[in-house]
Amino acid sequence: MSDQPTAKRFVFEEKPEPPPGGGAQRLEVFVSEIGAGASLPGIVAAKCAARVILSDGAETQNCLDNCRLNCQINNLEDVPVVGLTWGQISPDLVLLPQIDIVLGSDVFYEPKDFEDILITIFYLMQKNPHVLFWTTYQERSADWSIEALLHKWNLKCVHIPLKTFNANEQHLAGSSLPGRHTVHMMVITLRTSIPSATNS
Repeated sequence: MSDQPTAKRFVFEEKPEPPPGGGAQRLEVFVSEIGAGASLPGIVAAKCAARVILSDGAETQNCLDNCRLNCQINNLEDVPVVGLTWGQISPDLVLLPQIDIVLGSDVFYEPKDFEDILITIFYLMQKNPHVLFWTTYQERSADWSIEALLHKWNLKCVHIPLKTFNANEQHLAGSSLPGRHTVHMMVITLRTSIPSATNS
């Protein structure tokens, strides 16, 4: 992988008022990627100046090592990699810092894991009520759904049409993706809104 991000449009900037001396004002965005695997989304976020934590299953040492290697290749030695197993409230999960965004690329792969993923997300949202879980998944069966599990765990999701950022076309970024696959993107949040401190 190149140490230069290929998706330069994903820059965390505020444009209204540049800081004294010019330049872009960087936002403090804390991102955690679950089930990171090759960790591409987390690496892109880190290259765009987000503070990132990568994770994969605590029992999959080869995946954790792969995350570390990909960070090293991309000159991101300061990105922590932790072992988190979906559905388990481990010390590493409890000790995660405040998070703004959770990324999950094609984590809804096996139906037996769906609830464990959402348990982990629900726990993170209990600690960080305004966190957004951005996830993509490849549709593998029209019979698979997380709708009942979202309801059970008091979560809701919004479907993000890929056409909103021209990702619904063939041969994305010169690759054969998505090919004949159907890929969806959604944002999952807590269903209940957090009461404001000014409301009584």
